[in-house]
Amino acid sequence: MSVEFFGVGGPGQIGNLKKSQNAQVDKATKTTGEDKVQFSSVLQDVHKAQNSGKTENSERTERIQEIKAQIADGSYEPDLKKVSASLLQFLVEGR
Repeated sequence: MSVEFFGVGGPGQIGNLKKSQNAQVDKATKTTGEDKVQFSSVLQDVHKAQNSGKTENSERTERIQEIKAQIADGSYEPDLKKVSASLLQFLVEGR
């Protein structure tokens, strides 16, 4: 891209695209007639992780609702060995 003011030429090429590259890009977009977007594999992995997190989150929400219902009707009975082991681990490790 060059700039011309009142018939006087400007600095010439601006940016690091060359005219031949611009022509090739223009030809490629004119022949296909559609725009395409490609995301990196990292973004695709992030998208997959977000979708899997939603399913895990919904499973967790369902489990929480089940436990709340059990507590409300008085039928919830936690595993006391797991609770005590977790409590001891918390006290010893300070986590």
